[in-house]
Amino acid sequence: MTQSIRSSKMLSTKTIKKTVMHVAVLAVMSTAVIGCNRGIKPVVNDPVKLVQIAQPISVLQPVFSTDVGNKKVSKKDPLDLQVGYANGQIVTASRGGELTGFNTKGERLWSINVGDQITGGVTVDALSQTAVVSTRGGQVMAFDSATGAKRWQQQLSGSVLTPALISNNRVILSANDGFLHGLSLQTGQSVWQFATQVPAISVRGGAAPTLLDNETALLATADGRLHAITIDNGLPLWSRRVGVGAGSSEVERMSDVDGKPVVDKSQLFAISYSGQLLGIDLASRQVMFVNEMASLKSLAVNSQQVIATSLEGKVVAYNRSNGEVLWESDALAYRDLTNPVMIGNYIAIGDFDGVVHLFDPASGDIVSRVQTKGALTNLQVQGSRLMTQSASGQVAIWQLAR
Repeated sequence: MTQSIRSSKMLSTKTIKKTVMHVAVLAVMSTAVIGCNRGIKPVVNDPVKLVQIAQPISVLQPVFSTDVGNKKVSKKDPLDLQVGYANGQIVTASRGGELTGFNTKGERLWSINVGDQITGGVTVDALSQTAVVSTRGGQVMAFDSATGAKRWQQQLSGSVLTPALISNNRVILSANDGFLHGLSLQTGQSVWQFATQVPAISVRGGAAPTLLDNETALLATADGRLHAITIDNGLPLWSRRVGVGAGSSEVERMSDVDGKPVVDKSQLFAISYSGQLLGIDLASRQVMFVNEMASLKSLAVNSQQVIATSLEGKVVAYNRSNGEVLWESDALAYRDLTNPVMIGNYIAIGDFDGVVHLFDPASGDIVSRVQTKGALTNLQVQGSRLMTQSASGQVAIWQLAR
């Protein structure tokens, strides 16, 4: 029995959600991909009902919200479009191809249609005032973030499902065919390419490139590896495996690292779909700890903790030095959680109902909530502001209360 085509070999995260355990997830995905054992029904858990907060506190105040529109698309298309924000300029993208610029008051400044479905979210570079997006057809486009004027367009070898990294006059993008591209920020011309191994089957999505240091980009790949690459010319510096899949089938051996790795205070943290949470001391290149934890979302860190959300909706805080579990919460189990982020002294996590939950990092208790419309897939923080964009196209921005 044949497997799905390349695009369907990248399995939708919808296949993963609401399952009992990692093993159950693999069973569901195995049925969906290979098409055998049709009589096996996946175990599905209902999302936990929210418990009213006894004494809620005010953490976030709304700044503005807007509906950027959402064209009906196939379930295989990614839902994770992120807001671009820099120097008071806000740029949003809809899956239908609309790119819109706002000021910090939520006033619309400009709007254009790029002519194709946007898949790569928005990255805004403050210095050059450049907004970069990618499309389903593999086009990368750069615009003036203040006016919406188009600056350049470049065709890549594959489509890009995550926002670009802009640094040192380079636009760095990770395409779904396994190639990392370094483009000129000024012209869009290709400066370098770096090829990675593409497994036969992987989860649809990917980790956005991030900075390791001022001269180095860090790329997490579908085969469970981290690659450190020079930003200027794309030369590989080192590679390390994070995800280690185990099992007899390709589905069971999936080891994607889809959450963007976190680099903070000379420490690196990454998590894989196959169930490894890794902490590395960058100065010594030594592993500080490896814990069992499966996730497709980025981590959050504060001065003492690493916070993760699991595939089943568990929230866990670890000691960032030795990986010891400090607390864990099942209060949001099976609610299709976003990545956690730090906003002020609180941990923010979104869910499929458009609710953003604020946790006290000391106790692990939920102390506040705010609401938007539509399922949330990603949270972003810029300074004292939290930004969300739901699957239905609702963009919301909150300010940390004083």
